[in-house]
Amino acid sequence: MPTGVALRDVRQQLFDAAERVLLQDGANGLTSRAVTTEAGVAKGVLHRHFEDFDAFLADLVRDRVARLESQAATLRDSAGTGDVAGNLTGALVDLFDPVAVGIVGLIIFRDELRARLRQDRPAPGIPVLTDAATMVAGYLREEREMGRIAVDADADALALSLVGAGHLLFADRGRTAPGPGEVGRVVNAVLADVIQRRLL
Repeated sequence: MPTGVALRDVRQQLFDAAERVLLQDGANGLTSRAVTTEAGVAKGVLHRHFEDFDAFLADLVRDRVARLESQAATLRDSAGTGDVAGNLTGALVDLFDPVAVGIVGLIIFRDELRARLRQDRPAPGIPVLTDAATMVAGYLREEREMGRIAVDADADALALSLVGAGHLLFADRGRTAPGPGEVGRVVNAVLADVIQRRLL
């Protein structure tokens, strides 16, 4: 590797490589050797910048969670416009891209990784999924305040239902990802009561 490469560039190069390996080979295939080979760097490069492989994976997850902030902002900005179910359908399709689904599987697969993540995230749940539920609940609270869903709608429970159902739809790596129509059917079913009661 050439000298003078900024640490941030090395980190991003390794994160990008890890995402490609995760997509190609799943959680079982994600090893430090696979990542450095995919990144085209010596194995020692990863260990020079991270305490160990689980520390690298924890930062990979944190990087993915940080990306949710822009998705959350986009979803919040859509409150009061368009169709509530349509907005959430688009958000779930964007959220559950193949890398995010792979990262959720990785967190479930690796006990040591979950332990690392709990050091700075003591709240229960699986990172990415719990962050997504927070994002969806925040959006639903905004829509509730605007009167576009029932005033007594439980935003947190609805968010858990939507994110859980979304994950189930996208989790099977062996099938084609569901399209907006399939996702929308589930979203509409989850939201039907709070939207109908708003109209009463």
